[in-house]
Amino acid sequence: MTTSPITLNESTHRFEQVVDGHTAYVEFERLPGQAIAYTHTVVPEALGGRGIGSALVQHVMDYARQQGLQVRPDCSFIHAWIERHPAYQPLSLAHGATPR
Repeated sequence: MTTSPITLNESTHRFEQVVDGHTAYVEFERLPGQAIAYTHTVVPEALGGRGIGSALVQHVMDYARQQGLQVRPDCSFIHAWIERHPAYQPLSLAHGATPR
């Protein structure tokens, strides 16, 4: 498996990773204050079942934590991932985090 690092592409509003020639990504929208919305996660079918989506989500959640951002998980995949990882729930506006 040939994997590139996950990169932040501000011009397309995406965190991207190229794996075996396919691009997986998480789309985002910057919100007023110290918040970010993760709106869509895409993992090409050829990459399914390898944990790439989960690795992307962990990366974007770690990014939010490092930047002091709260997360609005508009993407159902990200929302479900947060449900399975309680350590990240304090970052989530869906879990009662107070908007800054």
